[in-house]
Amino acid sequence: MLSVIIPVYNEVSTIREILNKVAAVDVEKEIIVVDDCSSDGTRDILKEISAEGGAAVYFHEVNKGKGAAIRTGLGHVNGDVVVIQDADLEYEPEEFLRLIKPIQSGRAKVVYGSRFTGEHRNMFFWHMLGNKVLTLVTNVLYDTTLSDMETCYKMFHRDVILGLKLRANRFDFEPEVTAKVLKAGYRIYETPISYYGREFDEGKKISWKDAFPALWALIKYRFID
Repeated sequence: MLSVIIPVYNEVSTIREILNKVAAVDVEKEIIVVDDCSSDGTRDILKEISAEGGAAVYFHEVNKGKGAAIRTGLGHVNGDVVVIQDADLEYEPEEFLRLIKPIQSGRAKVVYGSRFTGEHRNMFFWHMLGNKVLTLVTNVLYDTTLSDMETCYKMFHRDVILGLKLRANRFDFEPEVTAKVLKAGYRIYETPISYYGREFDEGKKISWKDAFPALWALIKYRFID
């Protein structure tokens, strides 16, 4: 079974559609939604969805960040495989079927979907540059050859992700989990995915400023647990 963790913050315009897309994927699954104290009406929609039984929904009473929401979700997983799904429409849930194949066949325990090797809507230049720099630093520090460390689509065998001591509360979840997976000796399998990057006026939240804590996290976790 696949456990889909969806961290949510102020996604009133997309939350129903993304949940419908996830529900439509032809794989045995559970959907775990963690609302990180949304203030735009998202919580009301999620309360309705929870009452309908369409997903297991958990609510933060204060805003803690994406990493904290994911860690809350990890405390409720029952599946054999875990994947992270953002609540916007930048990623296509049908690609779970592509991501899960290397795990099902025993070729990998961790699979990342690379936005740079599949079809994609071009992202902002500074986002691309920041991603490339962070991925390069990851490769140098952890002796790997990733093409997209910052991708949302990270899929894990449950034993891997639940065996990590994760602390990140915000967008530094991506470098922390990558660093700890690689330090634990797992090689990451990459597969191409499509990507439709949204604009800031469509609700995009991550900015170039988030590159600095991500860089620090990569360096920090190279030397500590």
